[in-house]
Amino acid sequence: MRTSRQVVPAPTGSLMVAAVCALGLAVVALPAFSFDGTTSPSTASLTPGDGMRGPSAATAESGDKAKAFTALQYAADQGHIAAQWKVGHMYAIGDGVPRDDQRAFVYFSQIANTHPDEPPGTARAHIVANAFVALGHYYLTGIPNSTIAADTSRAREMFAYAASYFGDADAQYQLGRLYLEGTPSDPHQAARWFQLAATKGDCRAEADLGDLLFQGQKVPRQAARGLMWLTLSKDCAGPEEAWVKPLYDSAFRRASDDERAMALVYLEGWLKGRRD
Repeated sequence: MRTSRQVVPAPTGSLMVAAVCALGLAVVALPAFSFDGTTSPSTASLTPGDGMRGPSAATAESGDKAKAFTALQYAADQGHIAAQWKVGHMYAIGDGVPRDDQRAFVYFSQIANTHPDEPPGTARAHIVANAFVALGHYYLTGIPNSTIAADTSRAREMFAYAASYFGDADAQYQLGRLYLEGTPSDPHQAARWFQLAATKGDCRAEADLGDLLFQGQKVPRQAARGLMWLTLSKDCAGPEEAWVKPLYDSAFRRASDDERAMALVYLEGWLKGRRD
């Protein structure tokens, strides 16, 4: 799949931590969730000679960022996918180099254009999916002073490819947000993609799915199931998901005793399924 219509100069989370789920009735430990497409690949230490091997003297960890970046860029120019991702990420956030979204776009495009058929489920596939998601974000906003203009349709293509082919949870969540916030909005499609991401442990998807189901304003109301997803989300939310707890608190206050009890039943069944 080609990611850009022309050659032009050119971001995403973590393994979900173990969660503790409470409905005012019980506390249940939840195992670590799977990769959600937003953790940066462990490729900080690369040299032309050792490719993907572990840290060397010329790494950012040893304080020599200039040499580390030179080594990474060399590996990236030789087609090493992890190095391409790392260099693109460094440009995207300004890590050790001046931030340059156009350069970042180029590196992410190289990955997506060269490896779109990477077998899903591999470490390389995670990197490719991550590149598609990064490109999707760039197309959502555009890159100032470049030929990359905001293009929601193109962003949707990037997210949809990573969501469908690679089954990437972050892409599935981003696609759900586009369906929810688009014009016209399609909350049923949004709920579908949130569900796929939520079952992989994406905290944001759990929250948005739970809110949709509990509110029942855009999809048929399923208050107990919505409260279950909100509970899971509350207990895995980090500092960047501070918006999750107010959603849970509001739903918990409004839920009836029967809805809370049924949410616990759903929660216990869901946790059992994860353990099995």
